[in-house]
Amino acid sequence: MTGEAEAGAFRQVFGDPPAGVWAAPGRINLIGEHTDYNDGFALPMALPHTTRVAARRRADGRLRLHSTRGDGRVTDLAVADLASGTGMDWARYPAGVVWALREAGHHVGGADLHFDSDVPAGAGLSSSAALECAVALAYDELYGLGLPGPELARIAQRAENAFAGVPCGIMDQMASVCCTEGAALHLDSRTLARRQVPFDPEGRGLALLVVDTRVTHDLGDGAYAALRAGCEQAAALLGLTALRDLAAHELASALAELPPELVPLVRHVVTEDERVAEAVGHLEAGRVGALGPVLTAGHASLRDDYRVSCPEADLVVDTALAAGALGARMTGGGFGGSVIVLVPAAAADPVAAAVHAAFAAAGHRQPGVLPAAPAPGARRIA
Repeated sequence: MTGEAEAGAFRQVFGDPPAGVWAAPGRINLIGEHTDYNDGFALPMALPHTTRVAARRRADGRLRLHSTRGDGRVTDLAVADLASGTGMDWARYPAGVVWALREAGHHVGGADLHFDSDVPAGAGLSSSAALECAVALAYDELYGLGLPGPELARIAQRAENAFAGVPCGIMDQMASVCCTEGAALHLDSRTLARRQVPFDPEGRGLALLVVDTRVTHDLGDGAYAALRAGCEQAAALLGLTALRDLAAHELASALAELPPELVPLVRHVVTEDERVAEAVGHLEAGRVGALGPVLTAGHASLRDDYRVSCPEADLVVDTALAAGALGARMTGGGFGGSVIVLVPAAAADPVAAAVHAAFAAAGHRQPGVLPAAPAPGARRIA
């Protein structure tokens, strides 16, 4: 990945060469789902798949956006008029980053931006965060801001929350900016403290597969926001700043104090934070295979307590386990998207074949299956 293709396309669209090309990856989350907006813990890793942006400053306050995934048109916006992503399509994500930078007091203006990406959209792999973080990094260099990675992640998150209207936590953006090759990122979503936990399935004779169910879901449609609101209501009723502050040994007594509809949400968040700690312990001890049951337990919690799975994701998990996988779970916000599957390397192809056969038998659209290895975070590539 050299950025030459993106630089060439930029020149064709905008007439001159870009000042540089930046890339930011999508992510999968090994464990720790729906914990970030509860100030909890997560264990994501960056994918080799990235969104790339070729960029150049403009002096006239115009923000011009073009994507190889778009309809060929250039979206032309006035930076000074950016106020809300309402009514915008994909452009609300890069425009939101510029808006968020200005809202944070940074003196940034216009730019020409050309995008390309191989992060599957709608697959629960954080294509939106990859887009936002690529723009944040590009603007940081174009305008000499010198912002640290966590601050770029916060800018990108604010763009998605306040401009694009998706009330996501910080995990996706932190993963895209701060992950490193060969490791998963142990993230404390409250403090943004982080450490790299070595993760090398291949070195242990294992493989990690990502299965795209082809079921897409817009997290901005209200379901995600309702879950977050339920968690915040539960924390308030329990007198907590966030559900992260509820210890596992206090869970049973706390659940007895809550309305029935909030009980499964709280149970998932508290036990999921425990699963993150368990997973980190296994990886630090070199027990990569022991991660499998943790993944499967996480999926059961997301399916039964949080209720964000879907029949296709459940079919992947059940089929993969029956075909010899060590563990599997949906990854991402849910209601569709992707499933991660940890398998012995020799079982990767048979497990993938079994999943394809199960989808065909159920009459589902065929899933996408791709291998995954922990990749670097956002960076300049040209």
